[in-house]
Amino acid sequence: MNPAEESTPPPDLPALPQGRLEGHALFVDLVRQALVTASAEGWSRVVLCDVDFADWPLGERDVVASLHAWSARGRTLQLIARDYRDLRERHPRFVQWRVTWSHLVEAHACAQAVQGDLPSALWSPGWTMERLDPARGTLVASHDAARRVELRERLNQWWQKGTPAFPASTLGL
Repeated sequence: MNPAEESTPPPDLPALPQGRLEGHALFVDLVRQALVTASAEGWSRVVLCDVDFADWPLGERDVVASLHAWSARGRTLQLIARDYRDLRERHPRFVQWRVTWSHLVEAHACAQAVQGDLPSALWSPGWTMERLDPARGTLVASHDAARRVELRERLNQWWQKGTPAFPASTLGL
């Protein structure tokens, strides 16, 4: 891992937590905090993976503002889901942001994934968060390089199984 990708957060930005944590509200707060950190630290790549992103805070005004602040040349947001139906219905602000920044967003659908197969995770070059039990809100957050590599490998495997999905626009006749 490139040491430059593991910068420390600015003094006014709380450090992303580590360890085993619980609670759906905590998960939602960590997604928010991670995207603020992504912008502040200039993460080059963020990978979000979930069956449908239904309970992620992606449509919130502050989350979209964080994504907008993070958006820059050379950055990539990679999305992996079974399908994007719930995301489209529940997170219209995010869908609009995706249209605007389509050149930064790559999305694959893994229709063959069954509940529990596809990780519910956020990956970055310096920090990861994975929900072990989305129903109970149990998750593991870590700065550990080995955990980042292992999660990235699993996400890459799902990416390879998937097909391009969630287009920024649909063309019709």
